[in-house]
Amino acid sequence: MQKIAQFEMVSEEQFLKDFAKIFPESAISDGSVLYKNIKLPKRATSGSAGYDIYALYGFTLQPGETRLMPTGIRCKMEEGWVLQIYPRSGLGFNYRLQLNNTVGIIDSDYYGSNNEGHIFIKVTNDTNEKKILRINRGDAFCQGIFVPFGITVDDDADGIRNGGFGSTGK
Repeated sequence: MQKIAQFEMVSEEQFLKDFAKIFPESAISDGSVLYKNIKLPKRATSGSAGYDIYALYGFTLQPGETRLMPTGIRCKMEEGWVLQIYPRSGLGFNYRLQLNNTVGIIDSDYYGSNNEGHIFIKVTNDTNEKKILRINRGDAFCQGIFVPFGITVDDDADGIRNGGFGSTGK
């Protein structure tokens, strides 16, 4: 098995800044407590392709409800690889849990971005069976899979990333 990446925590300063944007009503101490409980992604078994991503706090999603979550993690990976984020299979199957961008794409150069490559996940409970989804703190709710990719022979990309969503198209 080729080892091409490493998960890390973003700095506490970056996490608290991002946490305050999403939860302006929360106290800094709330964010500090969450930061201390960040669990880096892990595979459950030696045959697992996906690295489980864990919830920093418990939450409930009513049918049709959406939530944006900071993970407190970033990923340093070799060039030529991408980290793809998906909901855990059972949550997708049982609740139609979906990422709002369908598949999260974490490029290798996102790691060096001005937000330290902080990975955010936005999910929606898209159930058509009126099921309420409950995730407890520490539950695995998404998974990341590393995939190699290629480029065209005439590729001349030379842009530099400095941000997340939509930053490469600016």
